[in-house]
Amino acid sequence: MQNYVKVIWGLQEWTDAPISPTKVSEAVGVRLSTVSDALRKLADQELVDHERYGSVTLTDQGREYAVAMIRRHRLIETFLVQVLGYEWDEVHEEADRLEHAVSDELITRIDRTLGFPTRDPHGDPIPTADGRVHRPDAIVLAEADAPCRVRIERISDADNEMLQYFASRGLVVDAELEVLAPEPYSDTVTVRVAGREEAVRLGQAAARSVWASVATPS
Repeated sequence: MQNYVKVIWGLQEWTDAPISPTKVSEAVGVRLSTVSDALRKLADQELVDHERYGSVTLTDQGREYAVAMIRRHRLIETFLVQVLGYEWDEVHEEADRLEHAVSDELITRIDRTLGFPTRDPHGDPIPTADGRVHRPDAIVLAEADAPCRVRIERISDADNEMLQYFASRGLVVDAELEVLAPEPYSDTVTVRVAGREEAVRLGQAAARSVWASVATPS
């Protein structure tokens, strides 16, 4: 059940769109009927609000539970990268395994050792110990009003191979990009990373995996 609460949080963290049971099913990778059973149990535990065929939302109690799990997960990811030398595409599954095993005291010490980081290696905000979450003002790269300059704020960690590709092209958190004018009859997004000559063409799936803020003119 812990995983469902965390998944629901992840689905709604970067969007205001309603979360359907189908989206939860796709994210977890199980049948819709299995998700429906799980949602009923979570509703009985007062962790989610959900009516049959309706959208899914976390209750205040569910949000508190999810934020605590997300904090553990993202602090562990950050520790694995900054201290143990993991690559950013290696840490998600590792953190999934570790987050249930470590104590609250260890999480507190990891947080202190890292200097109280505010985001993980992918740019996702790390909740504070008292449950506050700061989401940066960012848009999906595919929706940027090109031509423009942006700074990458967050990259989805859902696809490890995509993370590897992004890193090889310099598409990492805090990278500044020039989003070039779109080509006619094309749905690709073309960007150029600051300091690099080559342009990178991104399909819609890749461009919708990146969140960016509009760069302030110097």
